Amino acid sequence: MCVRMRPMYLLVFCMCISVFLHHAISQPPTETDTYTKCTDGYHWDPQTQHCKDINECETIPEACKGEMKCFNHYGGYLCLPRSIGVNEPPNQIHPNLENVANEPFNPCPTGFEPLGDSCVDVDECKRDTHDCQPSQECFNTEGSFTCQCPDGYRKVGTECIDIDECRYRYCQHRCVNVPGSFSCQCEPGFQLASNNRSCIDVDECGMGAPCSQRCYNTYGTFLCRCETGYELGPDGFACNDIDECSFSSYLCQYQCVNERGKFSCVCPDGYQLLGSRLCQEINECEVGTHQCSDGQTCVNIHGGHKCVDTKSCQEPYVQVADNRCVCPITTSGCRDLPYSVVHRHMSITSERSVPSDIFQIQATIVYPGAYNTFHIRSGDENGDFYLRQINNISAMLVLARAVNGPAEYVLDLEMVSVNPRMSYQTSSALRLTVYVGPYAF
Repeated sequence: MCVRMRPMYLLVFCMCISVFLHHAISQPPTETDTYTKCTDGYHWDPQTQHCKDINECETIPEACKGEMKCFNHYGGYLCLPRSIGVNEPPNQIHPNLENVANEPFNPCPTGFEPLGDSCVDVDECKRDTHDCQPSQECFNTEGSFTCQCPDGYRKVGTECIDIDECRYRYCQHRCVNVPGSFSCQCEPGFQLASNNRSCIDVDECGMGAPCSQRCYNTYGTFLCRCETGYELGPDGFACNDIDECSFSSYLCQYQCVNERGKFSCVCPDGYQLLGSRLCQEINECEVGTHQCSDGQTCVNIHGGHKCVDTKSCQEPYVQVADNRCVCPITTSGCRDLPYSVVHRHMSITSERSVPSDIFQIQATIVYPGAYNTFHIRSGDENGDFYLRQINNISAMLVLARAVNGPAEYVLDLEMVSVNPRMSYQTSSALRLTVYVGPYAF
């Protein structure tokens, strides 16, 4: 604050104060990477990101007393006389006050110029009276100016040095520093988020991942999977068909057929699938798919059927029923032959385990006091069968050796009845035709 004195000395004294204050506070603060504090006489303006001068003439009540007028300036204020002479306007220079260069006296602080009875700020940036470097940007302030570096640079002395933002871990994954800026990059399987710093997972499945069948997105990558019946190839993308038939010969009872992504079982002629793997023999005689004529009887066998003539008796036998022949005792050729022959047919599978009971015969007529014996009269030249007598009236035909089909055996199984008390002997036969199927099922 100036003290009332003689006018001439008053101006000189106030001018000295102005020079002193300007020298003391006109130096802008050194810029750092982060600047939010200001020196006395300034406050931080968050909108412009700079320190802004405080107008003490407005904020301090009665800043100047008496005839003194308050003039705000850079970092402070001055109290000056309201008029220099009685008739002199405040913006006129006193004729007795001139500097060494004979320039008119400026009553305003450095960085200000008079306008009417006030001091207004000089915009050094517009007038190009600043000393900022070409790489810097000039910002006008109250009573002065500051030289600021562009974003991404910091001021060291009078030079602008690039800031290595990557040191501050701005990026989630990878940071690439460039002059005045930086860029973030993500690892494979991720992409930059909208903030250009974070990395978010990429849904490769939704972007056309090269999986040939199924795709499952995971964090940072994806997985390919295959449908049932396929396996993932060495490249991790393609699905190759699995040949299930090559893994085991027991997948199907008869034959396995490989298909794309699956397999199927097939059965031979005369069979049908039971479920998906087993084969069930078709009884053509029951379902009516046989080709037997009216004079024939359909006999179902494993894998097919046989049409047998109903009249099958050969001389000297006489047909007495569809399947029974007798040899009359009055015929001379019947003396050494069984009195009766009954025809029967049966079928067995190949590779049957042995010994195996396959057919039981039993006497239909039993003579009192007689005993019966059973034996194979003909048809078993290789010894593949034998008869095991169970009791006096029955016996079991046993398969002695494993046989493979297709094959056909015609066995005459004879029962001889002997009555010693009456010196009587007779016999009857069962002509059994055994069909061996071509398969073990």
